[in-house]
Amino acid sequence: MQGYLDDQFIQLEELQDDTNPNFVQEVVTLFYNDSARLIQNIEQALNSRPIDFCKLDDYMHQFKGSSSSIGAKKVTNECTAFREYCNAENAEG
Repeated sequence: MQGYLDDQFIQLEELQDDTNPNFVQEVVTLFYNDSARLIQNIEQALNSRPIDFCKLDDYMHQFKGSSSSIGAKKVTNECTAFREYCNAENAEG
């Protein structure tokens, strides 16, 4: 997973112990469920006309935050780039 995850994921793994043996699995499951909802919202925002770039940026901000919290470095970086397109109101990016 090198290159895809950062130190935040290692910190999550360190929080898992005998009292909470499924901690990482639970956090990742929550991330995937939240991501599915956010991706659906992003798709709807992209398909609406005119595109509401403020709303789209808000969804990307949420996605970036949740990705960062589990150490999903690549996703976080893509969210940052996507937000730059939102700020420029660039639908082609």
